[in-house]
Amino acid sequence: MKIEIIGAFTNIEVIAAGKSLRERKRLVKFYGKGRWRKLKGVTEIRLPNGRISKAELHWYEAHGIGRKEIKIKRLLD
Repeated sequence: MKIEIIGAFTNIEVIAAGKSLRERKRLVKFYGKGRWRKLKGVTEIRLPNGRISKAELHWYEAHGIGRKEIKIKRLLD
């Protein structure tokens, strides 16, 4: 599902980092070495049907590589 992030992220929290990150080997293989972390945060998004909603998103991030594999976990509206 293709979404567009409209607002800035708020309430950002680290879920996992370093060795406790289960997907670390796969992330390094696809995107490269880095200090990988799994994060969650809240932001406004535009859904494919045009509706704007606040949602909790989860994603992986590494310094110098950026946000990867953003997933909608739940809509908050």
